[in-house]
Amino acid sequence: MPGQPALEQIYMDLTESSLFERIRRAREKLGDTVVILGHHYQRDEIIQFADYTGDSLKLSQLAATREKAKYIVFCGVHFMAESADILSRTDQIVILPDMDAGCTMADMAPHRKVAWAWDIINELDDARYIPVTYINSTAAIKAFCGQHDGIVCTSSNADRVFRWALERGDKIFFIPDEHLGRNTAYRLGIPLEEMVVFNPLEDEGGLDPAALRRARIVLWKGFCSVHQRFRPEHVDRVRSLDPDIKVIVHPECAFEVVQKADYVGSTEYIIRTIRQSPPGSHWAVGTEIHLVERLAKQHPDKRIINLDMYVCLCTTMYRITPQRLAWAMDHLVRGRVVNRVAVPSNVKHWARIALDRMLELAPGAPSRP
Repeated sequence: MPGQPALEQIYMDLTESSLFERIRRAREKLGDTVVILGHHYQRDEIIQFADYTGDSLKLSQLAATREKAKYIVFCGVHFMAESADILSRTDQIVILPDMDAGCTMADMAPHRKVAWAWDIINELDDARYIPVTYINSTAAIKAFCGQHDGIVCTSSNADRVFRWALERGDKIFFIPDEHLGRNTAYRLGIPLEEMVVFNPLEDEGGLDPAALRRARIVLWKGFCSVHQRFRPEHVDRVRSLDPDIKVIVHPECAFEVVQKADYVGSTEYIIRTIRQSPPGSHWAVGTEIHLVERLAKQHPDKRIINLDMYVCLCTTMYRITPQRLAWAMDHLVRGRVVNRVAVPSNVKHWARIALDRMLELAPGAPSRP
């Protein structure tokens, strides 16, 4: 990721209340020319300023509908800001308050490694592969899928996307989260023995050619640093302590955790399920701690705890601080754009094709800009 200007010392010296007031003043001066997006995993100190809260795709789509918004300040991580730039209008500028806010999962699948894996897979097996990338990937990987007749998926629509891919090809090459890929394929009736893992740290990806030819799904060896922390014993522990508790987890969790959970689904699914549950219900939630704590505050009539007793924090998301948001907003007030995220036009073209293929599958999806 590109570098960024240094943060002036004044922002480090300000009290929290002074920082908040500074952001509010900048927000008022900029008016409708700016839209602030806050991902679900952000801390509350940032969420309070967000015009929209949601997952990366939903936020990117909503920002593009703001007709007067010239600036999109994305309080998330780098691949999310890239998606916003791909889906935004040509007159909009995307800003990431901290360029070091990356995603370890996305970083596990660099373009050169994925292209190398694609060549190996196609050399060892003459089946027709369709590349599918999770939206938690770089624009370059989305573009790779666009160029090779592939598609993007989210944790909400992975089932539908997998079916689409298997209607058009023999097999799926799924990037970059092996857990979401495995959980999705298994849910669709594909047995574990028909899945293999490509490990980019091993020669030839660690593939056994015979196993590859028998498989229907090739999974990239990648994971979410938050969700991979949850273990089956965590499920056993919360149930032993509270027999009334329901366990709900994100499909980025390991297969063994997902199999033990009562409910499995995307962040939006988790929020909706808990919101619609009856008062007095008990929940252990396997996802990022800021979201879990926010749900507990929003639903004081329910018992909501983190599945792991130790904090599961998205450290890269946490880089978006009030100091960085104030700094980016102040520069906009002065007419200067800092930390712009702009995807190169050729990459944007192919990434948009892969995203459009996904969006065309979604019933009742918002119209695209």
